Amino acid sequence: DSLLKVKVGETAMDFTLPALSGDRVGPGQFRGEKNVVLTFIPAAWTPVCSDQWPGYNIAKPLFDRHDAVLLGISVDNRASLHAWTQAMGGLWFDVLSDFWPHGRVADAFGILRRDGTAERAIIIIDKKGVIRFIHVSDINRRPDLGMIIKALESITP
Repeated sequence: DSLLKVKVGETAMDFTLPALSGDRVGPGQFRGEKNVVLTFIPAAWTPVCSDQWPGYNIAKPLFDRHDAVLLGISVDNRASLHAWTQAMGGLWFDVLSDFWPHGRVADAFGILRRDGTAERAIIIIDKKGVIRFIHVSDINRRPDLGMIIKALESITP
C-alpha cells in the first residue's frame, strides 16, 4: 500500500542509519568502491524475514563476486534487531535500524506502508550511486536470490 518515490536511473539519496555494530552506516560510504544492495524487510521475528536474511549468509560469495555489499534495513529498533539476528545465528552484513524517526528512510524511498512496516523491497545502487534495480515483493514472499544476482550481473563487468 505504498507508492515508490524513486526510479531506476536516478541518483540514490544518501543516508545513514544506526547499525547493530554501533556505527552509522549508509550506501554513500561505499560509493566508488562497491555496488550496494539494500534489502528492506517488514518486521523482525516474522517467518518470511527470518528465512530471507539468513539465506544471504550462504550467498555471500555471490555478493563478493559482484563486488556488492548488502545492507539490511528494518523499521524495528536496534535492541530487537540485535536479539533477532543473534537468534538466527548472526549475519555477515550490516543490519540497520530505521526505527527513529520511524521509517524515515523507507518513507523517503516510498516503501513505508500505512501500518508502519516497510515493504519487502530490494534496491540495488551501483558504484556511481545510481539506482539500477528496484523490486518490491509481496510481504509474504521471500524475494528470489536469482533475481538479485541477475540484476548484479547486469551492472558488473
